[in-house]
Amino acid sequence: MTIRLAAVQPRSHFAADEAENLDDALRWLDRAHAHGADLVLFPEGYPGPTNPANDYDALTPLSHKARSLGLHVVAGGLEARDDGRHHVVLHLIDDTGAVAGTYRRTSPVGPYIYRDIDAWNFDYAESDAEPVVFDTRLGRIGLLVCSEVYIPELARGLALGGADVILCPAGGAINELLATWRTIVWARAIENLVYTAAVQNLYDDDEEGVGIVAAPERVLAESPHEGLLVADLDLERLAFLREREERIELPKPYSTIPGVVRWRRPSLYGGLVSELE
Repeated sequence: MTIRLAAVQPRSHFAADEAENLDDALRWLDRAHAHGADLVLFPEGYPGPTNPANDYDALTPLSHKARSLGLHVVAGGLEARDDGRHHVVLHLIDDTGAVAGTYRRTSPVGPYIYRDIDAWNFDYAESDAEPVVFDTRLGRIGLLVCSEVYIPELARGLALGGADVILCPAGGAINELLATWRTIVWARAIENLVYTAAVQNLYDDDEEGVGIVAAPERVLAESPHEGLLVADLDLERLAFLREREERIELPKPYSTIPGVVRWRRPSLYGGLVSELE
C-alpha cells in the first residue's frame, strides 16, 4: 500500500487576520486532492486559532471538506483549560469527516515559548497523556508537535506502538535552527524505520521553512518555500526494512540499516526513566 502525503507549508495570517487561514486551508485541501493526496499535513496551530484573542471554528469546516474530498487531514489549534492556560493540539480528521484522534503536546513542561511571539501569545500547558498511535484506513499515524521531534524517546515510543508515519508539524520562527531541524526529522525516520514529515507557518515574507518529508532511506521532498510537498509513502518498503536483518552482502538491497528497531536492550536504559537531578 502507498500513501500519498501532501504537506502544506503556507503563508500564514496572524493577529486580527488569523481567521483567513481557514479559507486558505480549504483551498489547500482542494489543491492536495487535485494532486491525488490521501493525507494532508498542516503546520502546528494551522488553520487555528492559535491565539486566544481570536475565536472561530476551523475544525467543523475542515471535517466537512475532508469528507467531501475523501482526505485524511492533520490540523492544529488550541484547547482551553479551566486554569486559563491552553493545550497545543493536533487533530487527525479521517476521510469520513470524523476526528479520529487528538494529540496534546506533552513536552517540555510549561511555561514555554508561546508568549514570545505575538502570533501566538498564550500560556502553554503540557499534557501528561502518553502519545498514542492512531489507526486509520491508510495505516498507523503518530503525531508530535514542533520541537518534540528533538526528543528521541517520543518518536521511539510511537514506533514501538506501530506507527508507520510520524508527523511533526512546526509552528514557525525556526530560522537559525533549520539545518539541525531538517537533519533531526530525517534521523527520526532512519532510527525508527518510519516515514516522517514537518512543515511550518511562514509568517514573514523572507522566512525560510523547514518543509521536509523523509523515508528511512532518503529525503523524499524538501522545500524552504511556500507550497505543497507531495510524496508517496510505500508501506511495503517499510515492512521490508523492518523485517530484514542486516547482512554483509554487496550490493546491499537497502540504504539504511534494516531491523534496527529490534536492537533494543531495555535493561541498559535505566537512565531513560530516571528524572534529571
